[in-house]
Amino acid sequence: MKYLLAVADGGSVSRAGRRLQVNHATVLRRVSLFEERFGLSVFDRTPQGYRLPKENEPLIDAIREVDHAVRTVERLIEGGKAPLSGKVRITSTDTLCHSILPVIVSEMQAESEGLTLELISTNAHLDMTRLDADITVRPAAELPDHLLGERAGELEFGIYQSALRAPTEEAFWLGLSGPLSRTLAARWMASNLTDAQIRGSADSFLTLREMVAAGGGISFLPKVLGVGDQRLRECQGMAPSFSVPLWVASHADLHRVPRITQVSRLLVAKLLEHSAALSGN
Repeated sequence: MKYLLAVADGGSVSRAGRRLQVNHATVLRRVSLFEERFGLSVFDRTPQGYRLPKENEPLIDAIREVDHAVRTVERLIEGGKAPLSGKVRITSTDTLCHSILPVIVSEMQAESEGLTLELISTNAHLDMTRLDADITVRPAAELPDHLLGERAGELEFGIYQSALRAPTEEAFWLGLSGPLSRTLAARWMASNLTDAQIRGSADSFLTLREMVAAGGGISFLPKVLGVGDQRLRECQGMAPSFSVPLWVASHADLHRVPRITQVSRLLVAKLLEHSAALSGN
């Protein structure tokens, strides 16, 4: 069933193979075995790939529910290990993974023998229902329904330009693309700037910092990246100052597992200890 689901989601045998880390012949064989066993054709084979006929959509929906149930069992088994031992996977944005989280993770591992923390840096929200990560550290106005967690401070933002530019020198803005397009900063820009004022963009605040430092324009940046960088100058009064809540959260199925709970609480405590850095002080 997982092969059928991968083909339905990917639209082709090759994409399903890459997702499952097997070759396309294995995917073809498993799909054919299913179809032969139950005497039905699940997909229409077209030059553009594998198309799911509308009448078979309920079948794939049911398989998806089975997949979710199996992964719930996996999460509960994984979470039932002894507290503060084994591996815990933490995902966060590249901003936090390149600023304060390496220090925090190192401190936690030094204090908890037997604990291994894996730090996954990505600005995309991982599918935590698929065991991509156990804990997420994310700036967000609020958590999605499937996550439970605790606030661990605020991530403050400022507006920065290159220190090479005169404070009064007019410069274009750099936009926020990809996952950053859903941030408060991006929404303010969409409401207050014209397209002509924006020249260039990036999907990472780390990349935007380097573009600003090179003289590419003005941009919103988390103050944890901007303060102390001698290449940058903060621009006061160009936009309202704002901050975003920082959350430490896990999937609802793992939220009360002792090992995940303890690591999450340690993360919250450590992040609160670094609140000054998060606010740019």
